[in-house]
Amino acid sequence: MRKPRKLFGIAIITMFLVLLWALFNPLSDRLSVAQESNRDYASRLMESHRADLPIASDAVAQAPATAVETEEVTYATINGTPVTGYLARPADATEPLPALIVIHEWWGLNDNIRMMTERLAGEGYTALAVDLYNGEFAEDPQTARRLVDAVAQNPQLAQENLRQAYQYLDEQSATAIASLGWCFGGSWSLNTALLLPDQLDAAVIYYGGQLETDPARLSSLQMPILGVFGALDDNPPVETVREFESALKSLDKSVEIYVYPGADHAFANPSGMNYDPEAAEDAWERTTAFLEQHLK
Repeated sequence: MRKPRKLFGIAIITMFLVLLWALFNPLSDRLSVAQESNRDYASRLMESHRADLPIASDAVAQAPATAVETEEVTYATINGTPVTGYLARPADATEPLPALIVIHEWWGLNDNIRMMTERLAGEGYTALAVDLYNGEFAEDPQTARRLVDAVAQNPQLAQENLRQAYQYLDEQSATAIASLGWCFGGSWSLNTALLLPDQLDAAVIYYGGQLETDPARLSSLQMPILGVFGALDDNPPVETVREFESALKSLDKSVEIYVYPGADHAFANPSGMNYDPEAAEDAWERTTAFLEQHLK
């Protein structure tokens, strides 16, 4: 009689282990899918920029509409390490201003992003260019891909970085706060909106490749959204852009989407190979009008 009882006990233990595997395996599968998606995104960015280099054109030197003052500031501390960003504001400002969290492209917080931050400040904002690369920036696609991968492997650090950027601007008495980013930063502008769905006052997405199209994930968003994309871009493709737009409209969210014919990925970057001056200028005018409407 002892042998059957022993076999019965083994069977019970085996069933218990099988149930545990069934319970946790879906979570494992979801994590694997997310990790694979991040790797795919880095690969897609690599394809979009394979023949690209961040070489400044004359347009990079475009001056802001009004004089601005700038400084390097410590706006966050991550795991005990201070994080430095680039802050710009109108030189003659005496009252609290609306503010922008400016999120860099996959190249990092380079001179082009500093220039764009100054231009945004010149429109009447306190603009904080955050750094998601821990002080590094890229001058070639291979380095940029490595930096994107590093963020993708631990997105919680980037989320905390952006959360503290919001807190920093809030403590500066900002009257309203929006996120704005290009490329990699466009994706993270949307991520910031999802992170702070009822705190952020507006979000601007320039050709962010990781667009969320699930209405359930987008339903928490309370802010107006502006999206700017190129018709020739496949990161994201126009079909995904339209799915994103449709999902937001189905939820009765405030959304403006513009897709520029003949424009490719990174068309608004004056230090890149895909720069399209006409489309970039029109997108800039739409962006400043959108921010004026929703932040001031």
